Amino acid sequence: MQYESTFNAIDNILRNEAGCSNELDYIEQTSWLLFLKYLDDLETDREDEAELEGKPYKRIVTGFYRWSQWAAPKDREGNIDKVNAMTGQDLVDFVNLKLFPTLSRFKDTAAEVGSLEYKIGEIFTELRNKIQSGANLREIINKIDSLRFQSADDKHEMTVLYESKIQRMGNAGRNGGEYYTPRPLIRACVKVVNPRIGETVLDPACGSAGFLCEAFNYMQEQISSTSDSETLQKRTFYGKEKKGLPYIIATMNMIFHGVAAPNILHCNTLAENMANVMERDRRDVILANPPFGGSERSELFDNFDIRTSETAYMFMQYFVKMLKAGGRAGIVIKNTFLSNGDACAIRRMLLEDCNLHTVLDLPSGVFSGAGVKTVVLFFTKGVPTQKIWYYQLNPGRNLGKTNALNEADLEDFLRLQETKADSENSWTIDVSSLDDACDLSVKNPNKVEEVDNRTPGEILSSIEALNTENSKLIVEIANNIVNGALL
Repeated sequence: MQYESTFNAIDNILRNEAGCSNELDYIEQTSWLLFLKYLDDLETDREDEAELEGKPYKRIVTGFYRWSQWAAPKDREGNIDKVNAMTGQDLVDFVNLKLFPTLSRFKDTAAEVGSLEYKIGEIFTELRNKIQSGANLREIINKIDSLRFQSADDKHEMTVLYESKIQRMGNAGRNGGEYYTPRPLIRACVKVVNPRIGETVLDPACGSAGFLCEAFNYMQEQISSTSDSETLQKRTFYGKEKKGLPYIIATMNMIFHGVAAPNILHCNTLAENMANVMERDRRDVILANPPFGGSERSELFDNFDIRTSETAYMFMQYFVKMLKAGGRAGIVIKNTFLSNGDACAIRRMLLEDCNLHTVLDLPSGVFSGAGVKTVVLFFTKGVPTQKIWYYQLNPGRNLGKTNALNEADLEDFLRLQETKADSENSWTIDVSSLDDACDLSVKNPNKVEEVDNRTPGEILSSIEALNTENSKLIVEIANNIVNGALL
């Protein structure tokens, strides 16, 4: 509970900060401070380990730019040294004029683009300090300095609460169809796709890197050697994100989860030249929730074999192109993709180039407040689709902000998906039965909708009878009120 109370206290301080106005600002400002504290502790741990092994260790952040020096110098009792700790305008000026410029230059001095040093440079090139009050900044620093990251439980609690802050950021910053993807859904997608050590995992619209973090958690359980661990750290996870703040949050989120130098690029995936894709560029697994309804420059439309202005449909073509033969994908997308006429050619391409083996139909409310219906498409590249297994998720309650999707809601889907068994909520269709439009709409044959067989005249008569009954009831209520007043 230490992290929760600390994060809440920091949010309360930021609400009174002139430079911060919403949840996006709160997580952005908390993140860079939390990151520098986490980094200092991480480097200290590495330094201690190297010393025990008799090896040298070169710190990335050195001198007065270390957290323990500028942010939290200690007195003899181990408390913040109130005499030497900067505060007020001195603290703000140091952060704005010295700390950020120095850390941003790491991007130019790093030996490797994929190194942690380079990532630090990228982060502090993109960010700026919005905390204008030196007193507020000092108070937040003191609270973050009280946090510890030594044990696995400490780190787990911190990442869970950090994810909850990301969720609030997503809800505050919806734009162009972007919503926070519920973690129970992500974990279910990862289980179905089942990435293995030695395979590469890509999310080309990674947002806050939820899919990559959960895939990392899942694959950690497969580690059996130091080689496996190094493979997960350096040669497994790849992300791309167009927008600045989500890119920063994604990088930090993966570092907090245990990936020291995430392979996440700040770029527009859809601007990549699809004609130049080589086999070495392709990945074994793609997990994503691509943005829908966004806008792109018109010249990008010609980058894809099937011309479209809908970003989600561009991404669907990208996914198929970027998968290796035998590669697997789990993609969240609006359910209109299954029937929209503009997506017909893309559906046909998907069915011809891949085995679309599973469609998970999600109820409205999974994406809290979004008001959209979505499905998850699971497919394997390399063989055409013959049969598609559908599952219509029915949690038995209305989902929303206060009644979110949970792990138990997906247990039946995960159990039945292994064998593609039929049930009240699941069924299989034969692709040979589809029409030229390749309509893949969710139509549960096990649920018969009640049909009103009354004639129009009978319906009108029923309405008139109800109106008459209502009129009588209103008169009766009015008479009771009058009689009660007279009494």
